[in-house]
Amino acid sequence: MVSWKELVLLVLSAVCFAGGGIFMKLSEGVSRLLPTLTFLALFLVGAVVLAFAMRRGELGVMYIAVLGLEAALTLVFSIAFFHESFSSMRVLAVALILTGVALLRW
Repeated sequence: MVSWKELVLLVLSAVCFAGGGIFMKLSEGVSRLLPTLTFLALFLVGAVVLAFAMRRGELGVMYIAVLGLEAALTLVFSIAFFHESFSSMRVLAVALILTGVALLRW
């Protein structure tokens, strides 16, 4: 079972990875310095935080949980910041991902 501390670290890691994705897009193919440095820093911080969260947890569960949460956050961020399309199919896809993550805990 995941402790509250590990859960907070997993969420923080997912936020860093999803935020890094925003700056990756803003870097325009690593052609803009500040967004490129920002996405690299966020990915590095996300990886380090995830490593701390994984100290006691199972790799398969922890890593996939972060990926699932990152997918959900990335969908929200892409809609909010880039006005990308919002459809029921995308929401269903993310819901299925999060359901799969939840089922891994059993």
